[in-house]
Amino acid sequence: MPSFHSTKNTMAKFFMNYFSFFFFLYRLVFKPSKNPKAFHRTASNIHANEGKLYHKYPSFAHRANLSKDQTLLLFNVEDALLKSPSLFPYFMLVAFEAGGLLRAFVLILSYPLLRLVGEDMGLKIMVFVCFFGVKTKSFRVGSAVLPKFFLEDVAVETLEVLKKGGKKVGFSNVPRVMIESFLRDYLDIDFVVGREVKVFRGYFLGVMEDKKQSNAALETIIGSQGLGICDVIGISGFKGSLQYHLSSHCKEIYLVRKADKRSWQRIRRDEYLKPLIFHDGRLAFMPTPLATLAMFMWLPFGITLSIIRAISGILLPYRLSIPILAYTGFQLSLSPNPSLQSSNTRKTRGRLYVCNHKTLLDPLYLSFSLQKDLTAVTYSLSRVSELLAPIKTVRLARDRDQDSKMMEKMLNKGDLVVCPEGTTCREPYLLRFSPLFAEMSDDIVPVAMDSHVSMFYGTTAGGLKCLDPLFFIMNPRPSYNVRVLDGVYGLSSFLGGGERSRFDVANHVQSEIGKALGFGCTRLTRRDKYLILAGNEGIVNKC
Repeated sequence: MPSFHSTKNTMAKFFMNYFSFFFFLYRLVFKPSKNPKAFHRTASNIHANEGKLYHKYPSFAHRANLSKDQTLLLFNVEDALLKSPSLFPYFMLVAFEAGGLLRAFVLILSYPLLRLVGEDMGLKIMVFVCFFGVKTKSFRVGSAVLPKFFLEDVAVETLEVLKKGGKKVGFSNVPRVMIESFLRDYLDIDFVVGREVKVFRGYFLGVMEDKKQSNAALETIIGSQGLGICDVIGISGFKGSLQYHLSSHCKEIYLVRKADKRSWQRIRRDEYLKPLIFHDGRLAFMPTPLATLAMFMWLPFGITLSIIRAISGILLPYRLSIPILAYTGFQLSLSPNPSLQSSNTRKTRGRLYVCNHKTLLDPLYLSFSLQKDLTAVTYSLSRVSELLAPIKTVRLARDRDQDSKMMEKMLNKGDLVVCPEGTTCREPYLLRFSPLFAEMSDDIVPVAMDSHVSMFYGTTAGGLKCLDPLFFIMNPRPSYNVRVLDGVYGLSSFLGGGERSRFDVANHVQSEIGKALGFGCTRLTRRDKYLILAGNEGIVNKC
């Protein structure tokens, strides 16, 4: 029979071996993987390579003698443009938005493996998981989703560098379909070189073409654009500086160190070269590994919580539903207008509330805030949302005569709420207001609506609209801010009259709401949004 001391020693050895193994896994998974080959080319021997002019990246700021007509600027997207050191969040966006929840779950499960293998193999694994079996025709993540997250990761220092250059060529190891729209549409990059994903009968195979093809494409661009150009300048990282044979084409090469990237500042919204007004996708956060893991842990609680919130809002009266929603983390704030509350000039007709459009729930939360029953007129609404709505909804036909008669009928029965933008806009901008409401009433009340989410967007252009309210109330702490503004006169009381005044009233209401929210007013329409994000003119996926 074993003694006490031998048992104690055995247990001690077991725990020591266990914790040693655990610590070993921790070092492999959570510490940055290091490729020994990447360090063979140190700063000292790079500077000595074939007499080329190699510089540290910060020295580029002192180059003031660049000619836009005589400069060709080559830069690596991952090393020289984006501040984030990891590409995993961008592939997670592709997996979730293009492939769904299951594909995203497979990608997060493969994250420990990605940390163990090298960069090149890890990239191949992520491409396979994210792209295999996805239809090429329906893939719009690169143009509708990723540009927002890429823009938020662009460094101010690099943007200033790009402004100095003439022709600009961006090259990357990631699939071209992920970066091309972002670089061309929002940064005005002239040429984009990335690796192609193989396609078979309209489906991605999840395998990239060989690097030699993208190298050849880059050299072709340099050869065709470099003629007659004095300065061909390259910007890349230490590991990728010679990957595309930059040394054989560039007069100067600027190398970005990790320490440089840590000190970079991300650009603000007002520094964007082109305003970001439209974007799609469900995820409202950058899906880093830790944030993605938190999302999957939240989902069971979020679904349960959304059911409780939905039942409370649909079945219970205002005096009960509002406290329950507040207790579950839903924040609803109202800024009333005392002048409207003290006066009652409606007589036999209802009051017309005109709101900007943040989500499909705008009329519902206005009704909650005012604690009165309203009728909402909508341009498009899924059948499920229409059936579950706790307030009355009336569908418009997008025919001016027919819609005006319908709104006139509803106003004779009570208060009416309309969102004349015709579609939602996530960013701090207002789309053009349809002027039909200006003819309906002289008792028009503008209402400024704003909402905030931290995990899921409650709007979509390319997905199922019946899921929009579910995703919104699935957020841990969604919020709505409702601000009732001073009333304005309708068309019959507007000075000047005529066809032009109808648009003047609509533009005036839009500007008042924009001032209250601090939003920019645009002339863009619902049709513009859907052409950019979904490639159609606003077809609703009904369910």
